[in-house]
Amino acid sequence: MTLNPNETVLVHTRAQLEAARAGRIGDVAVVMTMGALHEGHQALFRAARQSAKTVVATIFVNPLQFGPNEDFDRYPRALEADLKLCQESEVDVVFAPTVDEVYPGGDPLVRIVPGPMGEVYEGAHRPGHFSGMLTIVNKLINLTAPDYVFFGQKDAQQLALVRRMVLDLNLPVEVVAVPTEREPDGMARSSRNRYLSAQERVSALALSRALFAGATQAAPDAIRDAVREVLAEAGRAQPPVVLDYLALVDPRDFTEIADPGYAGPAVLAVAAKVGATRLIDNLPLEIGG
Repeated sequence: MTLNPNETVLVHTRAQLEAARAGRIGDVAVVMTMGALHEGHQALFRAARQSAKTVVATIFVNPLQFGPNEDFDRYPRALEADLKLCQESEVDVVFAPTVDEVYPGGDPLVRIVPGPMGEVYEGAHRPGHFSGMLTIVNKLINLTAPDYVFFGQKDAQQLALVRRMVLDLNLPVEVVAVPTEREPDGMARSSRNRYLSAQERVSALALSRALFAGATQAAPDAIRDAVREVLAEAGRAQPPVVLDYLALVDPRDFTEIADPGYAGPAVLAVAAKVGATRLIDNLPLEIGG
């Protein structure tokens, strides 16, 4: 472990983390990741760098977030490349613990339960995922003791659940949302985009196009109709966009906005498959504002 203040410090244990932070003055911001870092993570690091004196990135592939049909062992791990990106992004400390370091008692018997917010949309598609996600976020907050934690708006339901956990459990940390990073053509940046063929990528552009069409409308029903119109056309394309869900929800509890006269914050979200690749995207809105 190096403690050169001009270099990114890599640590694997809680003791090493405390040593790496010793003597540093000022607020601490943490960006939690599972590695395989890309431009979207860099946006999180930049935002954290602007808000805090010390930036900590965590890299941990959390087994609790993987369901029975999801291959934990095949998840991409590229620590050397991730460290290079962290260095370029001026991250101060990278905390990359082992599973035993995070879960010293083995598979945890006590976990965070997301409740009804975690049972819909992405939670319905990936049962147990949000319980695993909230459990590791809670543990990493305890291990890193940050003033701020930064999350991307790309995973809107995850962001909403973390915010709710911090509120409901009185955790002493501020959750900061960072806007979704997009390609020049509007597609949200995601590690999953690499699995799309050239033709599939053209079809997949309908997701962001539908969201932006919905954002031009002023009322909930009109927003949904505008999105459905674009996605209906995309469903007839080759290859087709196969819709999983369209949601217009209150970000405070992720319940569907049913009141046609609703005014306030909202998240417009879609999930769909193009070929074998499942994609998600969303836009935060202010309805009636």
